[in-house]
Amino acid sequence: MGNRPRATKVLEELQAFALGLPGAWPDTPWEGDPVAKVGKKIFVFFGSGDGPGMSVKLPDSAGHALSVPGASPTSYGLGRHGWCSVPITVDTPPDLLQDWIEESYRTVASKKLVAELDARAS
Repeated sequence: MGNRPRATKVLEELQAFALGLPGAWPDTPWEGDPVAKVGKKIFVFFGSGDGPGMSVKLPDSAGHALSVPGASPTSYGLGRHGWCSVPITVDTPPDLLQDWIEESYRTVASKKLVAELDARAS
């Protein structure tokens, strides 16, 4: 199996992880570009234009995420607000990508839903 099919499989697993968070739901506000939302807010953009990737809001981990080869501040001005676009490759550990999805979720989700997530982990 080549790198792109494996990265696409990881992307699908990350989408499932995101949608498994409390109150998360899928949306496609733009043609073909799925996102995960909690309430009315997007917490992760998924894409596969130039290859599988995601954009997440990382107030604490942006520096680390931007150190990944190919990562960049998210366009459309979102980068100014802590959004990072990270390619999904076979070299980036999926658990690290899940941590970033969870950080983004915690940034935009209500305190009640974050508490529900914390209760799950206990």
